Amino acid sequence: MSALEVSDLTIDYAQARGKHFRAVDSLSFSLQAGRTLALVGESGSGKSSVLKALSRLVTPSGGTIRLDGRDRVRAKDYRRAVQMVFQDPFASLNPSHTVEHHLRRPLLATGTARRGEQVRTAVADLLGQVNLTPAADVARKRPHELSGGQRQRVAIARALAPEPSVLLADEPVSMLDVSIRLEILNLLNRLKEDRRLALLYVTHDLATARHFSSEIMVMYRGQVVERGPSDEVILNPRHPYTQVLAAAAPSTGATRDQVREARLARQAARARRDAERREVVVGEGCRFRPRCPFAMDVCAERPREAVIPAASGADTGHRAMCWLHTGTAG
Repeated sequence: MSALEVSDLTIDYAQARGKHFRAVDSLSFSLQAGRTLALVGESGSGKSSVLKALSRLVTPSGGTIRLDGRDRVRAKDYRRAVQMVFQDPFASLNPSHTVEHHLRRPLLATGTARRGEQVRTAVADLLGQVNLTPAADVARKRPHELSGGQRQRVAIARALAPEPSVLLADEPVSMLDVSIRLEILNLLNRLKEDRRLALLYVTHDLATARHFSSEIMVMYRGQVVERGPSDEVILNPRHPYTQVLAAAAPSTGATRDQVREARLARQAARARRDAERREVVVGEGCRFRPRCPFAMDVCAERPREAVIPAASGADTGHRAMCWLHTGTAG
């Protein structure tokens, strides 16, 4: 059974004159215990809206979210089971309070520990699990006295305090120095395995998505355009949008000029995306077609999800929403 199962999730935001903008359109996926699913896409693709719906910060317009197979779960139980690690650890921690305060509150609020020695021991144990030692010294500090990596470790420990079964990680290393990103990702991976967590890793970094997830979903303007095993999606991208993302991602050994070119390409992509929102009506065909080098007349109709078999012909679970692979395009 899936730890979290999402079916036909739809999210609309109200706009002026009674209109609405569809940020997420009929999204379905499941999160499995002990496994990581990566959700990738450029800014504005709908990743943050998905996280807001799963953390109950916004109410979906349609669809269902099942926790451990149950449609209806008390808000208190749901929020305890589904925890989130935010992108910016400094903004997500109250600068007026100590690290101990940040960890004590969820422990006491959820009944995971009682006041006194039990909660002090639980705080020390959480800090030890995220490699913040000596725990007594760290617990007395406030966020501004910690490095960026240490703050994110505190944020992770706070998310673990209620003993969740699902962890939502919103680009958890994008605000950190490159030198410590790998440490934080390795920490999340270890905690996922030790605690049998179902982890949703939201990122725009294809390299980390490949190495730290078993499956990848690629979103574009509210729709999943490609999904499947990580290696299949990254090494053998079949949707034109995934191919664009893979081509724009600098390699590990990229030069400074290559990194700069990739950044400029992302900025240009954002400008094109904003123009597309004005020109393309939601609900019309493939939303990537104004940018697609393979666009055809049939792309004005919404594509079906096509199976992408392996070289041996086996079904690996690789899927793409593209007319190039449905057999209809000719």
